[in-house]
Amino acid sequence: MTPDAGVEQADCPGCGKPVSLCVCAALAHLENRIEVLVLRHPQEQDKKLGTAGLLCRQLARATLRTGLSWPNLARVVGHDADVHRWAVLYLGTARQAPPTGVGPLVAADRDGTPLADQSVALGGIDGIILLDGNWSQAKALWWRNPWLLKCRRLLLNPPSPSLYGNLRREPRRESVSTLEAGALALAQLEAQPGWHQVLTAPLRLLTRKYRTLTPQRSRVDRRRGRRQRP
Repeated sequence: MTPDAGVEQADCPGCGKPVSLCVCAALAHLENRIEVLVLRHPQEQDKKLGTAGLLCRQLARATLRTGLSWPNLARVVGHDADVHRWAVLYLGTARQAPPTGVGPLVAADRDGTPLADQSVALGGIDGIILLDGNWSQAKALWWRNPWLLKCRRLLLNPPSPSLYGNLRREPRRESVSTLEAGALALAQLEAQPGWHQVLTAPLRLLTRKYRTLTPQRSRVDRRRGRRQRP
């Protein structure tokens, strides 16, 4: 995204956003048991509306890595990790979208079919992995890191559209920001339903400030990574 007039470019040391978009007042600090790993594509550098940093800044156990590929899970998280006890939030194809009538987080097999025993499939998870970038960038991260294929797969079925609203055009209804995805997954896996509201508070403040300071001339199409008219 190109810089917009009226939004200054100096970064706030607390939240990492431009000072005029500071969301420090909404940041929380949660002691999560399930570790969070965010793999960010190098070209995903949206300092204004990006949310990966906001998610990780609010969690006691979270790692944000920027790059294209890593040899294995242990290398990227910096400690021993059983890849079979980690789960990746998996968008899959349109055919693999969660069916209606299921919960907000669904464990699926390699074909994207929901597993029969969800309680077992969602239990014993040590960590979750999120791929940060638009559709093509996330797909590149998926294929460049074959060890992800060994992880469990989780499909998101959010109860409402992304908080971005018309600021970004997402590829499908279940596509939400990295922050929203992580918040939804953690709230379910940690059995802390209130965490979703707490963790997404910075995004609500961010989008409110952004709409106030930035003319709505165009939006970012997350399907192709290009700007489109509203």
